[in-house]
Amino acid sequence: MEQVDIYERISQMALTAHGTVVHGSLTQQQVLEEVTAAAVRLLDGVDHAGVTLVRRVGKGRRPEYLESTASTGDAPRTFDALQHEHGQGPCFEAIWTHQTVRIEDVETEDRWPRLTRAVVEQTPVRSVLSIQLYTDGQELGALNLLAEGTGRFDPETEDSALNLATHAAIALSSARRGEQFRSALASRDRIGQAKGIIMERFDVDAIRAFDMLGALSQEMNVPVSILAAQLISRDHPTKPDLPS
Repeated sequence: MEQVDIYERISQMALTAHGTVVHGSLTQQQVLEEVTAAAVRLLDGVDHAGVTLVRRVGKGRRPEYLESTASTGDAPRTFDALQHEHGQGPCFEAIWTHQTVRIEDVETEDRWPRLTRAVVEQTPVRSVLSIQLYTDGQELGALNLLAEGTGRFDPETEDSALNLATHAAIALSSARRGEQFRSALASRDRIGQAKGIIMERFDVDAIRAFDMLGALSQEMNVPVSILAAQLISRDHPTKPDLPS
C-alpha cells in the first residue's frame, strides 16, 4: 500500500470519527477502539494493537496503575499485563519520555530482559512499536502496535503510526469534552429537579431551595449533584418489577 493512500485513509477515518464525536455518538472508549482497529487494518506489518493507560503518582515516574483497553485480541492484553507485572517495558518508556519506542526483535532486546523473556514465553509478539498517545492531566496513554514477526516496523510504518496517533489524540480530546459537557448537563438537570422537589415540599422559592441544598451539601460533605440524585431517588423510588 502506497504511503499517500495510507495518509488519505487515516485522514478520512479521523474526519469521520471527529464528526461523530462532535455530534455525541462516540465515547472515549469507542474512539480508542476505532484507532486500534484502524492500526491493524491500515498499517503494514501490524498484527495486533492496543492502548495502555496509566496514572502518575505524585512527582515520580512510577504509575499508580496500568490499564489495557481497546485491544484487538489477547496478545495486547497479555503484553500489557506482563509490563504491569514487571514494572517496565516500551509503553512505559514511550509514555514517560514522550518518545516512540521500537523493539526490532523481542528475543534479542536487552533493555528489559525480564519482560522480554516473559513475552517470548507467553505471547506470539516478536516486534513492538509504542507511541505516546495523549496527555491529559494525570492520565497518560500509549498506542502499542505489535507484530508476530521481527523487524516489522520500518520508518514509513512508524511515520504512518504517528499520523494515526495524532488524529486519535484530537478525536479523544473532542470525545472527552463531549462526555464532560453531557455530564455537566445531566448534573444541572438533577439539581434543578431536586430544587423543584424542595420548593414544592417546603413552599420556598428557587433561591432558598438552592441555598438549602448547598447548606446540606456542606453539612454532609457530599457534592450537590450527588445529594440531588439521592433526593430525587428518595422522592421517586424505582418501582419493583411486577411478577409475571
